[in-house]
Amino acid sequence: MKKKLKLALIGARGHVGYVFKALPDLPEVDLCAVSSGSDESPEALVKNASDRGFAPRVYGDYVEMLDTEKPDVVSICGPFELHAQMCCDALDRGISVFCEKPIALELADLDRIRASYARCDKSKVDIISMVGYRGEAPFRTVYDVVKRGLIGKVKMVNARKSYKLGIRPGYYHDRATYGGTIPWVGSHALDWIYWMGGNSNFKTVYAVHDKSDNRGNGDLEMTALFSCVLENNVMGSASIDYLRPSAAPTHGDDQVRVAGTLGVVETMHGKVTLITADEAKELELLPERGIFYDFARHLICGEPCVVDAEATFELTRACLAARDCADRNGI
Repeated sequence: MKKKLKLALIGARGHVGYVFKALPDLPEVDLCAVSSGSDESPEALVKNASDRGFAPRVYGDYVEMLDTEKPDVVSICGPFELHAQMCCDALDRGISVFCEKPIALELADLDRIRASYARCDKSKVDIISMVGYRGEAPFRTVYDVVKRGLIGKVKMVNARKSYKLGIRPGYYHDRATYGGTIPWVGSHALDWIYWMGGNSNFKTVYAVHDKSDNRGNGDLEMTALFSCVLENNVMGSASIDYLRPSAAPTHGDDQVRVAGTLGVVETMHGKVTLITADEAKELELLPERGIFYDFARHLICGEPCVVDAEATFELTRACLAARDCADRNGI
């Protein structure tokens, strides 16, 4: 087991904040180096590191950083279209990976990551994606209800992800650099279905999406619908959109409902409600547990992590298959 964990960062797109939020509670972790992984400035990474008492070395070339610093783990939040190559570059050097989702934009690239991971020493190297909602209090609470069998056998999971569109950087406008709204926004909803549905692989997926009325954002899909059946025959569905009004109190509207043979548990607006034959009540929330904190403790001392490599690969596969299905449906 490691007593110290050497960490490097690539890029600041997406949810690198998961790392910075966890660092004060991880004295075993040393943030040694950063690279933007692109032509973007690393200034935000350096400032966030400095605010937490770190003075990381800055590299223009992330591969040089990996070869020189030899970190134990790397956070990857670079350009979305480079995630797969960055993951392979790290895994091929025996470096664990904490990567923004999706970890690949094409199924062939996912296969490349799988192959790199297959060559790793699993006792030292791991890879997960940034499915951070698994650590948030409402979703932890829903999963705890499911895990304890309070709603019986799970039969169906329904999810909703709605975001404000806001002003999106140019890379969101091009499928080649964005990857699609289902893999980006919808990945959280698909992850809830997989996780709360019993961690069973996706047997069938179906999806549609539509980029009309997207306010000049190129290829970006404004709406999507997803449905699936898991291998354990749990059914799932999700609605995904960028239609949340700007006056809404939060950026996202995140909801999930899990229906079982003995009851229903759901979260809306940060609250969790359990309904059974005997009662309907709001539940006290479990405390938040940050996903990078969880992953770092897994690497440091072998504690179980809320997500693993196989779940990461399966979620990515489902997201890309759903997006490709939606493309074929031609809306």
